[in-house]
Amino acid sequence: METQIGKHLIQPADRMNGLPTQFFAKLVAKANAQTAKGRDVINLGQGNPDQPTPPHIVAKLQEAAANPLYHKYPPFSGYPFLKEAVAKRYKEDYGVDVDPTTEVAILFGGKTGLVEISQCLLNPGDVCLVPDPGYPDYWSGVALAGAEMVFMPLTEQNDYLPDYAAISPEQAERAKLMFMNYPNNPTGAVANAEFYAQTVKYAEEHGIVVASDFAYGAIGFDGKKPVSFLQTPGAKEVGVEFYTLSKTYNMAGWRVGFAIGNAQIVKLINMIQDHYYCSLFGGIQEAAALALTGPQDCVAELRSMYESRREALFSALDRIGWKAARPGGSFFCWLPVAEGYTSETFADLLLQEADVVVAPGVGFGTHGEGFVRLGLLTNEARLQEAVERIGKLNLF
Repeated sequence: METQIGKHLIQPADRMNGLPTQFFAKLVAKANAQTAKGRDVINLGQGNPDQPTPPHIVAKLQEAAANPLYHKYPPFSGYPFLKEAVAKRYKEDYGVDVDPTTEVAILFGGKTGLVEISQCLLNPGDVCLVPDPGYPDYWSGVALAGAEMVFMPLTEQNDYLPDYAAISPEQAERAKLMFMNYPNNPTGAVANAEFYAQTVKYAEEHGIVVASDFAYGAIGFDGKKPVSFLQTPGAKEVGVEFYTLSKTYNMAGWRVGFAIGNAQIVKLINMIQDHYYCSLFGGIQEAAALALTGPQDCVAELRSMYESRREALFSALDRIGWKAARPGGSFFCWLPVAEGYTSETFADLLLQEADVVVAPGVGFGTHGEGFVRLGLLTNEARLQEAVERIGKLNLF
């Protein structure tokens, strides 16, 4: 990746050449190419919420934008009132006590923190334990740090939970950081308190920091509320949890997230952000605080909507004989490909022949091969139409 400027050759830093390919950029390009042909494409391949931000949150931003205080630089680590709102929500939802002054870092979206934590903790040659399949941006942070990844297979047989006994003693000894994500992207699996207790014990034994990605923490089905890692005794001693308003309040474009937990790790994240940013616009922080402390009816309604969409999708899947387990949380469904296809060739077939976009499982890791991910991010009628189109291909 070199370019010419005048007589000089521009050579990027090694870290730029070591970055993984942005998987979703390729997916979007394929979908856009089909749309450009005038095709009616149903895009179930991305994780972009389709509903607007609740009106009371938007109104608060509109009001706060006129406040001259917010027209100045905000405090480097964010306004205290937003951190207090985070602590209040965690206490009400999970019974977890959080010190807003030392245990909360404000992030430019959850993705930013998930990349930053590798910069804070990993040196070249260190090992990071990464779920496979898992969110690809974990890889980006590890690559930027010059560290190595050891993948933890997530299999249906183990309920898409990592098997710590399968990690070699040598790998465990070198590991300094571990990512986990429940409710899970891409599988929709959920974790229970027993698993988190095992995780804390494993992290303590091997000196590993746990980074819990709780982006879908508000979206649990069948009357079961997702468990927060921080509810586990000892969790704050070994790790942090990353939370975002993107999914809970349909605020993906607002870029508001938090790291919550271990005070030393929070301090490191604040430190690195002091060099990158000057926190979020104050009006957005005020609106985010209202989202967290105001009425939560919108969250319950959103969860109910996704569950209804899940049922509509799986009823349609049953009709065409496409068998899969219903997700326990998140807004993703993890479905096996038809016989004779890889995840990419199957996804390409659905795009070309049915005008339906799905994400190939291999884009989330080698153990994602044989599956595709569908998002519950359009209305029930469009979800059913997508399945009907696929059914006409007689693949199942």
